[in-house]
Amino acid sequence: MADQFPTVDAATLERGPWELRSRSEDTVFRTPTATVRGHTLVYDDADLRTALERAGVGDHLDPGGEGTLVDVADDDTGGFCRFFFATALSFRPPLAPGIGPASMRGPIVRESRESFLDDLRTRGFESVERGRRQRVRTDTGDRATLTKVTAAYPLDGGRLDVEGWIAVWSRGGSFRIAGGAYPTRGLADLLDTLPEDGRPQIDPGNYRDDLLGLIRAVE
Repeated sequence: MADQFPTVDAATLERGPWELRSRSEDTVFRTPTATVRGHTLVYDDADLRTALERAGVGDHLDPGGEGTLVDVADDDTGGFCRFFFATALSFRPPLAPGIGPASMRGPIVRESRESFLDDLRTRGFESVERGRRQRVRTDTGDRATLTKVTAAYPLDGGRLDVEGWIAVWSRGGSFRIAGGAYPTRGLADLLDTLPEDGRPQIDPGNYRDDLLGLIRAVE
């Protein structure tokens, strides 16, 4: 990983309509002893983005603002509805000898989770709440802390409910953060102007499984 960006298993990406939308490097947060930089890849559901554009609902979904962990373009309505990101962290200055990633895990988990919640609020989401937390294994065998997030985006005459997940784990002397969000209710109403054969399949259960599979595939 010479360019400091994470990698995502290509076969896992190819199983869904995922398209790389941005590569960015930003300061995601600071600890008392270091600045933490994130090298982030953001993917979106290309089929859903196209369907939303065809349905002409861009005016209803205006992300606005700028995120830290998730840098989605203002006109990226599909990615705004359903997106996935992977971040590799680096420390400036590097961690001092004798200070391993394990000692930083607690602060990194907390700061990453709060940054993700703040990103959603900045983009206009309301009722942003942190849900249950659990441990999962990545495909490389690393133990990740996985946290559920729920939120709602207000629309004219309704709202779009979304569910998100964010995972944090240490790998190779540093950390990985991966997560995303997907609609659970309200998406069908946005696409009801399209003919049935022109609408993408809407299944929150599959959306969840796809996202968790992508998270586990990050290296």
